Amino acid sequence: MNQKKLFIVRHGETEFNKKGMVQGSGIDASLNETGKRQARDFYNAYADYPFDKIYISKLIRTKESVQSFIDKGIDYEALAGLNEISWGSQEGKPFTPETASIYKETTDRWRRGELDLNLDGGESPNAVMKRQKEAFTHILSRQHERQVLICMHGRAIRILLCWIQGIQLSEMDQFEHQNLGLYELGATDSGFEILRRNDVSHISFSYSHDV
Repeated sequence: MNQKKLFIVRHGETEFNKKGMVQGSGIDASLNETGKRQARDFYNAYADYPFDKIYISKLIRTKESVQSFIDKGIDYEALAGLNEISWGSQEGKPFTPETASIYKETTDRWRRGELDLNLDGGESPNAVMKRQKEAFTHILSRQHERQVLICMHGRAIRILLCWIQGIQLSEMDQFEHQNLGLYELGATDSGFEILRRNDVSHISFSYSHDV
């Protein structure tokens, strides 16, 4: 049996999160001051944990969220397969009644099982799952990396937690997420089980938008 443990966290807060703007994979925003404090809180709680490897997306907000671990000398690797979903033409837009309606209609249709549907120029949940599976084939093949820290993005985490447990992607909204919230997954004979869900006990304050 694969003995890996996966510690999956969402990145810290950005100004796009704070302002309620759609971010996605096309927005490469840095952490704001709140996000940097959240990252420090997470590091202070897990600085002595024996992580073997860190995986991040290609977006700077994930690297900044775990930079203190990297500075400590823990090996890391950036994989595009861990990037956030692309929201296409909606990225960078604030939530207005119009954009909120488009977002809600799309996510409602995902919940009804239309998982190849994407926003204009964006990605579908099935497309995200496909690239995530390629990334995790690589991650899971590294047998010597037993304690793995992965920093990702909110919607991407929801999609990941579904397929890695054999749950339909239409059920993704059951997985809540906050900035620097932690999901801990342990290996079983059939895959992975969630040991902790969206744990933010290490954060002295939390603030996130569910995008």
